[in-house]
Amino acid sequence: MAGETRKLAHGAERIDFQTQPARYRHWRLDVDGALATLTMDVDENGGLFEGYQLKLNSYDLGVDIELADAVQRLRFEHPQVKVVLLRSARNRVFCAGANIRMLAGASHAHKVNFCKFTNETRNGIEDSSANSGQHFICVINGTAAGGGYELALAADQIVLVDDGAAAVALPEVPLLAVLPGTGGLTRVIDKRKVRRDHADYFCTIEEGVRGRRAVQWRLVDEIAPASRIEAKVAARVAALADASTRRGEGEGVALTPLDRRFEADSVHYRHVTVEIARAERIATVTVSAPEAAPPADLAGLIAQGAEFWPLRAARELDDAILHLRSNEPETAIIVFRTQGDGAAVLACDALLEAHREHWLVNEIRQYWKRVLKRIDVTSRTLVAAIEPGSCFSGTLAELAFAADRAYMLIGERQGENRPPAALALSPLNFGAYPMSHGLTRLQSRFQAEPADLDAARARIGEALDAESAEALGLVTFALDDIDWDDEFRVFLEERGSFSPDALTGLEANLRFVGPETMESKIFARLTAWQNWIFQRPNAVGENGALRRYGTGERAEFDMHRV
Repeated sequence: MAGETRKLAHGAERIDFQTQPARYRHWRLDVDGALATLTMDVDENGGLFEGYQLKLNSYDLGVDIELADAVQRLRFEHPQVKVVLLRSARNRVFCAGANIRMLAGASHAHKVNFCKFTNETRNGIEDSSANSGQHFICVINGTAAGGGYELALAADQIVLVDDGAAAVALPEVPLLAVLPGTGGLTRVIDKRKVRRDHADYFCTIEEGVRGRRAVQWRLVDEIAPASRIEAKVAARVAALADASTRRGEGEGVALTPLDRRFEADSVHYRHVTVEIARAERIATVTVSAPEAAPPADLAGLIAQGAEFWPLRAARELDDAILHLRSNEPETAIIVFRTQGDGAAVLACDALLEAHREHWLVNEIRQYWKRVLKRIDVTSRTLVAAIEPGSCFSGTLAELAFAADRAYMLIGERQGENRPPAALALSPLNFGAYPMSHGLTRLQSRFQAEPADLDAARARIGEALDAESAEALGLVTFALDDIDWDDEFRVFLEERGSFSPDALTGLEANLRFVGPETMESKIFARLTAWQNWIFQRPNAVGENGALRRYGTGERAEFDMHRV
């Protein structure tokens, strides 16, 4: 089943982020030509953990793991799909939002990671619409409360049944003393452009808004009585399909299950390895370059499908990062290493650039963008170790640019015969992989001196040694063999001694310089406030709103405004 827990080799429960439609317990995916329908029908007894039932289409992380998988498969496996309907199988209920019993009983880390993953899933829906031409319409047939309405907000358009009972609501503040934490507050004002005073009222009432007022306030796009709802939806499907830029051709690419091997202190994929030093609280993620030359042309790329190195490596890295986030919470530092032939990585990049207009190539590029964004918002210190034999080239160089620091060794290491470390740029470093605030990592790095970006662009394709990379501003420090071990060790030890809370705040603030977008606000502002509120007794204390919800007892609040 999706999002199931399994025992790790060291005894802890492991949340598995891999699933497939045949294992779904909470969603049904149906495809009919250019139209796909995702129907939410949550199995009440299919919770990720014990102690709660998923009533009224409420959801936990397991439900969202299935949704994320379905959205991903629609992009890769169904190139003909232009419009996706989000619906509920339940009578007069769309979705009651995140399950309250789950939130009340979950650890702080799980609550935060749950909100982060659901945010990324909803951002993925919006990214699909913006960059893949797969537009989403949400049909609300009853109550859409909290996270249920937040799911609807991720769609391009919302149609609400007008029956006097169906309503949209964000009741978290009055009911639970927390925020609509999967982007609700931000999407209401930044995406739906609801007036501030209307939004203030809407977000502080329990019963929500229905009917004509919901349309007038821009909370939904259209209302219709139950007898006319299908006709209204069909008209919107046809209009969005006609406007879609989706030009999928031929068969889709089946996202076959990843081969993984979990050991006590490591995870092994084909191109990615994760090694965990528990005493030091360090995880080392090593990405290997392709062992063979890439296909010679687009036909060869299509023939390889899910085995094409950029797609396979992206899927493996994505799974590895999610595993570290949720299953290794005491890890303080992620060290990125690479190994193999950098020229092979650049050759793959060249193929992705030459055929960027093809739907499958576009999807692979968009997937790498999302994986790198997931790394950006991961609450761990990120460091790149660029050593002899590494291949921080093109797409893989983005791991170094995403890092809080990048160390590069000068020349060869004494006693080894591996070639000196080199870093190489490709055209994909200059626009293919923007961060959540819309800038590339190099644009973000060189915001003070745009000329430095031009200097880096002029060196595309060159194998840059450590001193050249440092001079260009592409790495933090270039160190010789004498200093490397001590300098790197001291950094890791020092970083591991700092407060995790202080580092989370420090790193999140430093990673996103420059402009804000709706997406960056969700992660840098809303998520940070929710993180704090999730630790406050007004929400999670013994007498807090989350604990007392459904008991008939009123929550007791500390009324000091902070």
